[in-house]
Amino acid sequence: MVNVCIYFQVHQPFRLRKYSFFDIGYARDYFDEEKNKDIFNRVAKKCYLPANKVILDLINETKGKFKVAYSISGTALEQMERYNPDVLKSFQELARTGCVEFLSETYYHSLSSLYSKREFFEQINMHREKIKKLFGQTPRVFRNTELIYNNDIARFAEELGYKAILAEGWKSILHWRSPNFIYKPVNTSRIKLLLKNYQLSDDIAFRFSERSWTEWPLTAEKFASWINAINGSGTNVNLFLDYETLGEHQWEETGIFDFMRKMPLEVLKHKDNAFKLPSELAELEPVGEIDSPHIVSWADTERDLSAWTGNKMQQSALKELYFLESEVMATENPEIIEAWRKLQTSDHYYYMCTKYFNDGDVHKYFNPYESPYECFINLMNVLNDLIIRTKSHNTNLSKSNKVLKLAGVN
Repeated sequence: MVNVCIYFQVHQPFRLRKYSFFDIGYARDYFDEEKNKDIFNRVAKKCYLPANKVILDLINETKGKFKVAYSISGTALEQMERYNPDVLKSFQELARTGCVEFLSETYYHSLSSLYSKREFFEQINMHREKIKKLFGQTPRVFRNTELIYNNDIARFAEELGYKAILAEGWKSILHWRSPNFIYKPVNTSRIKLLLKNYQLSDDIAFRFSERSWTEWPLTAEKFASWINAINGSGTNVNLFLDYETLGEHQWEETGIFDFMRKMPLEVLKHKDNAFKLPSELAELEPVGEIDSPHIVSWADTERDLSAWTGNKMQQSALKELYFLESEVMATENPEIIEAWRKLQTSDHYYYMCTKYFNDGDVHKYFNPYESPYECFINLMNVLNDLIIRTKSHNTNLSKSNKVLKLAGVN
């Protein structure tokens, strides 16, 4: 029997406005409200609303046999609430079917797992509470930002009580093994590891409309036959995709929505196939352990961290950002803390990437900057202003505390 598990990532960052050197110390409006609103509503029209309707129709048509999971970042959820509540309502309608699972991740889609265990923990909790509030679910499966994964992250997720964690089914950790089975991370006792079948996932996400691809056009019948062929050589096929694949990365004109409407029905024609949620797959017994001492992600052809930390600009910006953590937290100022956390969103560092070969077009998508260098300068201007605000706030707080002590107030 083959269990097909579909998970979609839904994320939008709060993009920075053009913030010049002369704004430092004066302007505190770091984020481009109009641009963020425009982009969100564009994606909502092309992807979120029509895709949610397709998913809901499939659930109803199959009487609940079709199931799907989502990981929605906290920044995307905030934009739904702020810019287009109809999108949030459509996800809540999906939640009420009982056939949709919402996964846990970092609230700000951040790289905190690499730099601050405390902040990583805080953002996971923030996100978990947001999902519970909006959808009435307490997530049981964890998905780290950009599928960033190694042994330590798996153990941390287990300590937090998650039943499973998602990762890229990349050859560096699989070696000779197949992603189409359930595994256990090394040195853990309960948590399961669900690995992306990157070949089949990328057939939809990246190759669907590529006319030079030998398998073009990709039909629902053809794709279902590939799923069927795994019967007997695997227990599950994990299709992990950006939700924007539907309608945004692959435009409606490519036939992506028609494919999505038909593919699950074709898969279900085989009596040994079923759709399962990640938490349901976590009930299966693992066939072995996976040892991943080195970090993998789902980004680019290398599947490593080079998309965010591969050059000196990225490294410098991230070092400065996380070095500020203790001072930011000492302010106890919600506006300063929120701004600092929004600057953690991985997109800001992705825009600084200087890899322009196989992955170049990917890094340009939704990128508001003319060059990685422009992004670096802009973000560092914002960060310098935040540093000034933080130090000024803490200095004033310290002076206030001294005055209170002199007055005999504890």
